[in-house]
Amino acid sequence: MASVGPPTASTQPDLPSGIAVLKTVPYAFMLPEILCGTWVWILVAATSVSFPLLQGWVMYVSLTSCLISLLLLLGYLLGFHRNSENWKVLDSLYHGATAILYMSAAVLQANATIRSETGPNSPLYYQLNCAASFFAFITTFLYILHAFSIYYQ
Repeated sequence: MASVGPPTASTQPDLPSGIAVLKTVPYAFMLPEILCGTWVWILVAATSVSFPLLQGWVMYVSLTSCLISLLLLLGYLLGFHRNSENWKVLDSLYHGATAILYMSAAVLQANATIRSETGPNSPLYYQLNCAASFFAFITTFLYILHAFSIYYQ
């Protein structure tokens, strides 16, 4: 018969804090998510946002995700979570939702890449858009990995 009472130390989540965040899966994905997302934003901005409707969403998703992920990473590094189960739920929901948003941004960026193949600055903008599409899909994959790793942890 199971006892009803406060959780013991063995049932508490073991969330890392400090530098251990960067060495523990799935939290180790956070820094690459931020770096790849920053590259998406920089590369799209370098194209002078040739397709504002498409690339505006890409820039919004990449910049917002980078900032929120950075705040979440700082929260883990500084130990704001205090080993609370709610942080795992927040982390999983955030990364799952962001993976969906990033997938939409990656598809729109791929569309912008195809459209930039024939344009006035065709070779340069096409190459920048190709790189932005690549990093957008890599970032999407990282967010998906993070969300599922938290879920199955």
